[in-house]
Amino acid sequence: MTRAFLILARIVAVLGGIVLSLLIFMTCLSVIGRGLNTLMHGLIDSGIFVGLSQSVLDAGVGPVLGDFELVEAGMAFCIFAFIPLAQITGAHATVDILTQQFPAKVTQGLITFWEIVFAIVLVVIAWKLYDGMAGKMRYNETTMLLQFPVWWAYAASFVGACVAAIVAIYVAGARLVELLSGHKILVIEGGAH
Repeated sequence: MTRAFLILARIVAVLGGIVLSLLIFMTCLSVIGRGLNTLMHGLIDSGIFVGLSQSVLDAGVGPVLGDFELVEAGMAFCIFAFIPLAQITGAHATVDILTQQFPAKVTQGLITFWEIVFAIVLVVIAWKLYDGMAGKMRYNETTMLLQFPVWWAYAASFVGACVAAIVAIYVAGARLVELLSGHKILVIEGGAH
């Protein structure tokens, strides 16, 4: 069962990585375009290479239209896409200075408690994303520059949040069974246990 959830978490993380890579590439293009646009205007103002500069500007060199809208929409999905893999492998950052002194059963109890809390929080986030998406669909809200429906970003984030919530519920259940039975369920190679 853990293997199926691990595969699901990895698939969503890969999708998040692809989206993040595309956002990075688009941002780099936008920054380069913005810089070239500024340079060409500066050259025209200085009377240097006026013809060449104007040709470059006429070709449409400049920032990517709506770059910030695309980054805003894509980053929300990326964040939710990486949570399931971090959750199932136990890769979230922890501060355990105090808990190192506790007996193993107490530490396991605390881990289980926080896994349950995290699962509940992710379920609530997914639910509220759905509510937000429904509102954006109902009012046909669009972005300012690209005019794409805002609910698309909510939908992508909702899918990521649902996968994160499902994996978190599984992890919380597995940790609870581990606590009660003493048998290890979440033994993931390369991750924290």
